[in-house]
Amino acid sequence: MLGLLRANFRALCVSILLAPAVLGASWIVPGAVWTDTSGNKIDAHGGQILQEGTTFYWVGSAYASNEVPNIYSSTDLLNWTFQGPASTAVEFMYRPKLFTSGGKFYIWGQVNRLVQALESSSINTGYSVYGSAFSLPPDARTYSDEGIFVDTTGEAYILTSADSNNLQINEINGGSSVSIGTRIDNGNLIYLTEGAYEAPGLMKSTGGIYYLVMSTKTGYTANANQFWWSTNIAGPWNGPSGIAPSSSNTYDSQNTFELKISGSQQTTYIYMGDAWDSEGTAASNYEWLPISVDDSAHTITLEDYAFWKVDVSTGVITTSTTGKRYNAADGLIMRRAYLVVEDSCVACERSVHNIDSQSNVTIHNIEGTGEPQWVSIHYTVSDPTAGDAYVWLNGEKIKIADKNSRAGKFATVPINLTLKKGNNNVLTFGCHAYAENSDFVAHLEGIEVVDD
Repeated sequence: MLGLLRANFRALCVSILLAPAVLGASWIVPGAVWTDTSGNKIDAHGGQILQEGTTFYWVGSAYASNEVPNIYSSTDLLNWTFQGPASTAVEFMYRPKLFTSGGKFYIWGQVNRLVQALESSSINTGYSVYGSAFSLPPDARTYSDEGIFVDTTGEAYILTSADSNNLQINEINGGSSVSIGTRIDNGNLIYLTEGAYEAPGLMKSTGGIYYLVMSTKTGYTANANQFWWSTNIAGPWNGPSGIAPSSSNTYDSQNTFELKISGSQQTTYIYMGDAWDSEGTAASNYEWLPISVDDSAHTITLEDYAFWKVDVSTGVITTSTTGKRYNAADGLIMRRAYLVVEDSCVACERSVHNIDSQSNVTIHNIEGTGEPQWVSIHYTVSDPTAGDAYVWLNGEKIKIADKNSRAGKFATVPINLTLKKGNNNVLTFGCHAYAENSDFVAHLEGIEVVDD
């Protein structure tokens, strides 16, 4: 028996040594591949977050598992533990949203263009089907996308982008049982916003202004999401206006929810978006950014950071400090690429231009920790639709777009890499055009290994 125990102990030690390390997340990195505390890619699209006590619960559609609603939990909005599917009894549930009423928890999601409800006495598990799927009163409309909003007064509402291409808001009747209530008309208003809009989300500022966020209908291609404002949830609504520079297409994402953090020092609002791939698959990533609110101007604006985090106790936003910089100009430049220095800017960093499919830049003596680290690649391409950029880390080829959906579209693209411990790491940057004789090129300013 003692020998068996020793053998089992040795086997356990070996399994622990061979198990891949999963380090805690230090930053929210928009567009990057996010993994849970077990190292698996997070799969919770079209979702929403509900805070219960000091824990946040994220519900979203599992696109790798027939769109069942997955639930993850976190105490810091950085490290997410997979709680499992809320229920496998209902599949192909899109844009699930979570709320509580009468001591129970409910998930409402779109199934076959109707509202399907799930109910549980526990927020993170054990959901069962709650009644039959239903359409939208008062005229039995169906819909595509939905949102849930709980006002500071406690009233809850469901927002839907109806098949008529109009938004409507219905009350949710709460208590010991829940049901959909009347549509908000404000006496004579039938639809709140006319137009081909979807992906609705709603937030209320500390100044009492309601801000409605929606995207236009372009499938899984990102567009410039818009916002409207009102002093009354029933309208009238003023807008639309962009929440980000139009050319950014909402930083290549689509709205799903606006999260409010009521901190001890400030109230912070967070835009939660999906960074869809071209087909809307489980390979899609997430784009979360802080929202700047100006009630005097009636505007909300996304604050674009490559790295950021929020202290969930204080509400204070922190952005990344700089790490160790390695300039492309100090690397080995091969083939047709060439160094460019702006004559009008002596202090400007030098960058390497005209990196085509036959060219590359190799940077030596990069220092690493031997554990996963964030490495920012500072580069641009001539046409994001014409090719891809790659890095070769110590000989391993990595397509940057597989690590971050912002690849080729924004000048700073963080990716998670495991560098060898010490300063003997080698990274080569290059690109590949989709078509022969293409004019696709990249230019590289350098890379930056983030401190933590």
